[in-house]
Amino acid sequence: MSVHPDLHPHYMWACQNSGQPENPFIACVLQEADKNGWTKGITLKIAGNNPLVPVQRVTDDDLQVLATVLRSAVFVTGLDLRCNVLTDAGTKHVATFLQENSTLRYLNLMFNDIGTSGAELIARALHRNETLVCLRMTGNKIGNKGGMFFASMLQVNSTLEKLDLGDCDTGTQCLVAIATALTLNRSVKAINLNRPLLYSQEEETTVHIALMLKTNSSLVELHLCKHEMKNFGVEWLCEALYDNSSLRYLDLSCNKITSDGAKFLGELLKRNRTLEILDLDANRVEDDGATYLSEALALYNRTLQALSVVSNNISGRGLVALSDAMKTNMELSYIYIWGNKFDEAACTAFSELIRTGRLKLTHTDVEPYEVDGHAHLAELSHGLKKHYYWTPSCGAVPNKDANASLAIAAAPEH
Repeated sequence: MSVHPDLHPHYMWACQNSGQPENPFIACVLQEADKNGWTKGITLKIAGNNPLVPVQRVTDDDLQVLATVLRSAVFVTGLDLRCNVLTDAGTKHVATFLQENSTLRYLNLMFNDIGTSGAELIARALHRNETLVCLRMTGNKIGNKGGMFFASMLQVNSTLEKLDLGDCDTGTQCLVAIATALTLNRSVKAINLNRPLLYSQEEETTVHIALMLKTNSSLVELHLCKHEMKNFGVEWLCEALYDNSSLRYLDLSCNKITSDGAKFLGELLKRNRTLEILDLDANRVEDDGATYLSEALALYNRTLQALSVVSNNISGRGLVALSDAMKTNMELSYIYIWGNKFDEAACTAFSELIRTGRLKLTHTDVEPYEVDGHAHLAELSHGLKKHYYWTPSCGAVPNKDANASLAIAAAPEH
């Protein structure tokens, strides 16, 4: 059994040896890790948006020293460096570390300043790395070219299970290449392709993703937020998912889906026996769309566990239909409806679901209250992606029920 190196003393020595001043935030995190003892599977949370301690954000030079410390720390299997000031220069140290390290399984680099050349270095390192399971690059402006390097990596790497390229300014060429790679890749279980920069109205990227879903049997979670997707694209996806038996979480939020698109989704829910989470936030399905979904959920579907229709211009008729569906469908446990048009009938219907215990307050984003004998609904800060951009700095998420994607289908960080 290898001797456990004390992280903080090792970090102090490495700083002195390299002439690099100590970063007090890194020192604090390493001291805390030393104080708590160590077990295999520790994740170092060095996130630059930590509200609990004074934060001096990690620079490229800081990362170089940290990488030398962690090279011998085989018990560290997760590294959270989100919201720091790492650039392409810093990714050289990340790439070297990934090529030499054989224990790191989780790496979070979201919201740094990594560009195309940094993406190339990380992607090329993953050609040889056989241990990393989850990589988050959210918010780094790697562009279409940077995304292409990750598409090429997916043709070679057989270990990575979760890849997050949301808000990375990827483009049409990159999305098509990733979809093509995933037709053969059998290791990736979750991928985030949110908010690409698309300049065509033809929805060719959605078509390619749909064709991929017809043959891919390993993908469990797919995020297609802000894809300018319309009803045509939804129809393609639904036709592909008739034959897909693996996808459990489909995120279509912030698109241009109307009631006609919801009708296709309703038909899908009548036949699909795999999908557990459906996110339709910030579309425009309206009352007719909500009715189509409600009919499928009430009479046919018994696998969907979470539905989010936040901000979809749904009024009382559609909301009451959804509440009625929950009375007959006992599998549907999570529903998020804030941002729609609540009339008294809708408020009464959901108040009754909560009062009888059919809908738990931790499973929805509304809470009933009464004024002068009339029912009203107040907003709760619950949702499918409550902890997408942040997690508690210490410990685990306290109430996973309030964040349905964590409670139902999420894989662990490492």
